[in-house]
Amino acid sequence: MIQFGNVSKVYPNGTVGLKDVNLTIEDGEFVAIIGRSGAGKSTLIRAINRMHPVTEGTLTVDGIDVEKLSNKELRSLRRRIGMIFQSFNLVTRTTVIKNVLTAFVPDLPLWRRITGLFKKEDKLKALECLDKVEILEKAFTRVDQLSGGQQQRVALARTLAQNPSIILADEPVAALDPVTAKVVMDDFRKINKEMGITVLINIHHVELALEYCDRVIGIKAGEIVYDGKASDVDQAVLDSIYGVADEE
Repeated sequence: MIQFGNVSKVYPNGTVGLKDVNLTIEDGEFVAIIGRSGAGKSTLIRAINRMHPVTEGTLTVDGIDVEKLSNKELRSLRRRIGMIFQSFNLVTRTTVIKNVLTAFVPDLPLWRRITGLFKKEDKLKALECLDKVEILEKAFTRVDQLSGGQQQRVALARTLAQNPSIILADEPVAALDPVTAKVVMDDFRKINKEMGITVLINIHHVELALEYCDRVIGIKAGEIVYDGKASDVDQAVLDSIYGVADEE
């Protein structure tokens, strides 16, 4: 469970990213965060794993106060929270499987990190994760030979290799064409439904949010202005979310 209690975030330049946010995300939910550019969507997502530390309030993950964690404890928490970015964050000059195997590096002894030798179990796990996102046949292909959609699926497989309980996705389909975006969203839904992983997606494409996600959170100028079922979102709700907002 993820809980925001009166959470605010003010950046050093005075920009307000979040304003008195109260929010609970239950285990196993598939949630879309929608709103205008600069509304605070990325800030909300990235506060959960403390990429953006909050200024006020309490943010807990499974009862653990994220802001009070030591650096070692924070690294441990981030192992349980997968992060997917718009830019994929892959090493493009090496193979798909080697990219997925990087998920195991933090847990390796120093000599394995230096030599790049992975256990058989790690390799099998990497292949299994690629199979889950239906890109197993590309395991030994260089990443720079893949399409954008295929690269995002590799990034998702790498995240799955961490055995996360939560996946945060920051505009994961923004750079993809509409057909490919739906393929990637299919993967997120499959992972959520079949593996029970909590998924939070910051997404510009409202139609995809309404089609794939069970719950929608609308944010405007750092404040939550809608929180409810995707099926209940109508034009009035969209108007309340996408009205004039201060840029982040």
